[in-house]
Amino acid sequence: MAKRGFHRKSEESTELLEKIGEVFLTGYGDAVESATARETEERLAQIPTRFRGFSYEGAGMGLAMLDGLPFGHRHHVTDFLAGPGDPHNYLVYVGVGWAMARLPRFTWPSAKGFDPLLSWLVLDGYGFHQAYFRTRKYVDGQYQAPNFPWPRGNNGYADRVIDQGIGRALWFVCGTDADLVTRTVANFAPHRHGDLYAGVGLAATYAGGVEASELRLLVERAGEHRGPLAQGSAFAAEARVRAGLVVPHIGLATEILCGLSVEDAARITQDVRPAVVVDGELPAYDTWRVDIARQILAVGSFG
Repeated sequence: MAKRGFHRKSEESTELLEKIGEVFLTGYGDAVESATARETEERLAQIPTRFRGFSYEGAGMGLAMLDGLPFGHRHHVTDFLAGPGDPHNYLVYVGVGWAMARLPRFTWPSAKGFDPLLSWLVLDGYGFHQAYFRTRKYVDGQYQAPNFPWPRGNNGYADRVIDQGIGRALWFVCGTDADLVTRTVANFAPHRHGDLYAGVGLAATYAGGVEASELRLLVERAGEHRGPLAQGSAFAAEARVRAGLVVPHIGLATEILCGLSVEDAARITQDVRPAVVVDGELPAYDTWRVDIARQILAVGSFG
């Protein structure tokens, strides 16, 4: 945290975020060093439940880096997702985005081999990486790359998903300080706030590091973007439930950000998930996110 120049709210939050970074690097190393996907799984199983998802994020980056090498096969990621990585697919896709931020463009993976709905999470990972390592440009300067080229024909929507990753990174850059997070979001152009708050909601739920009063502050400051905030929280709940990694702070977050239990928030993401992915003017991914937010606001017990 000190090396990156990130805000340090407290000793506890600093230890939490630095532990997450440590576990991410462990997952990266385990994936790169393992001979098989099963060996990677066995290594990652040693990580405590609260942090294990972050090790899969690191593994996703490591496998994507292997896919980007000039020699050898280019299906480490897809093989992992078809096997032990499947319950952790949200985090693995995000990890691929980290690798894209480090690899030459000609080695970037093709989106065709990925889940057509969840593959957008790759760009979330890319945005997180840029905000985390190029903070002055992407956070302080609110930089936004126009017409991001991956995947092909995304009609500019990629920039919005990158913003969702930037919003998630703000949780780390601001040291889990909800007041600072929301003030930082306010510095961005208003049309970007919804996507940024979606990322904030995901990180606040998945990573934690706050008490109930700070979560309520997020809801208050989000205002008209309460729906995206809740949608991000529901994504985090689904990622935790799917992987069997639910821990107490997840329930506190979904109770306040979604007005729902962890299980109910996660269930909504699947209840409204499109059976067939058909992209229109906006990708089906965006329609899915909007439907999640609308349903949560309709049934959540807020107040």
